[in-house]
Amino acid sequence: MRFRIVALFALLLLLTGCGVREVVTTSLPTAPVAPVFTPTPVTSSAPPTVPSAPVVEPAATSTTINLPTVIASPPDLSTLQLTVEPVLNGFRNPTHITNAGDGTGRLFVVEQAGAIWIVQDGVRLEEPLLDLTELVGSQGSEQGLLSVAFHPQFRENGFLFVNYTDRNGTTVVARYTLSADPNRADPASATILMTIDQPAANHNGGLLKFGPDGYLYIGTGDGGASGDPWNNAQTLSTLLGKLLRIDVDSNEPYAVPANNPFIDADPARSEIWAYGLRNPWRFSFDRATGDLYLADVGQNALEEVHVQPASSLGGENYGWKIMEGDRCFNASSCDQTGLELPVFVYPHGSAEGGCSITGGYVYRGRAFPQLNGVYVFTDFCTGNLWGTYGDGVGWETALLGRVDLRITSFGEDEAGELYLVDRAGGGVYRLVVE
Repeated sequence: MRFRIVALFALLLLLTGCGVREVVTTSLPTAPVAPVFTPTPVTSSAPPTVPSAPVVEPAATSTTINLPTVIASPPDLSTLQLTVEPVLNGFRNPTHITNAGDGTGRLFVVEQAGAIWIVQDGVRLEEPLLDLTELVGSQGSEQGLLSVAFHPQFRENGFLFVNYTDRNGTTVVARYTLSADPNRADPASATILMTIDQPAANHNGGLLKFGPDGYLYIGTGDGGASGDPWNNAQTLSTLLGKLLRIDVDSNEPYAVPANNPFIDADPARSEIWAYGLRNPWRFSFDRATGDLYLADVGQNALEEVHVQPASSLGGENYGWKIMEGDRCFNASSCDQTGLELPVFVYPHGSAEGGCSITGGYVYRGRAFPQLNGVYVFTDFCTGNLWGTYGDGVGWETALLGRVDLRITSFGEDEAGELYLVDRAGGGVYRLVVE
């Protein structure tokens, strides 16, 4: 996520109006039949410090998440208008919001400096669930405590997982365990799953999500700087610029599922599920279909949304730095063979565009049935709220609203209603249809 100040941001807001609606239709890209393994040597970058993990058969792992049945007719984007309503203020630089899926109805708000706060019935509890400020380094705008994920069996095992950058700028993925107090995690219970050296302070990715298969997915940026100078995103021997997939149940600290796409493709890292990513700041799984929606932050021209169907075998190459969005980034060597192009892109430098995408969720709540099945996402700089919907043939995308917020993350509650956190004002908001 690039929390950067855009010089023309004020002008963009003056040029925008809440009634603006643009509908774009795109064709549905075809998923690759098999992984394309074309690693490129890294010219200069510290290697990841993750040790090789044992390989386990999928049948011997994980808890499967039951998916609800999709109900409702296709949405009519032309009739939808989105806005937000305030829920709670007082957070400092929030980066993530989520639920634990444990039936308590609690929301958990992550602050960049290192604290995870509990919101119960609209009130923030006095003590954080976990405070890692002594471990977390957040000097850079994209560093810090970036997300928390609760184990699918959290109610039984009390496991929660965090992704942060430490005082040296290294990415750390760690597991903690709930204490005897259901509102406090034990700070002494840390188990480090992996660390990844970062050659620069930006593009740390940072999101953790459990998929419908019960495995933990980890988004990593390309290592930062500009233009991926180390070619990390296209290099399969590094964990940078990737979406990783690991099994946290079958070994300590983790194992690699035997059906990961690069399990026998040495020197590729077996943890890799997909690659060719610049900074996948936020991604999510449709709780009704299991499809993966991935928003990748662009360079200077385009922001993009990718969709990986639940039937995917992994191994997709999402293009960076060969492509930025649906355009060639390195025009002199732009071979698009085997690349998975986005279902939607939007440009920088316009009122209908922005500068840094914040991925959201497919709405599956009950409060607004007319929004069912729509993937909602936004832009950090302009506050534009888009919705996109695929019918199996193509994708329809529309600008559905605009808010004067710096949105760093969406989140779902247990019922599927959507929330947002505002970095600038420190507020939590609920998404509503007007």
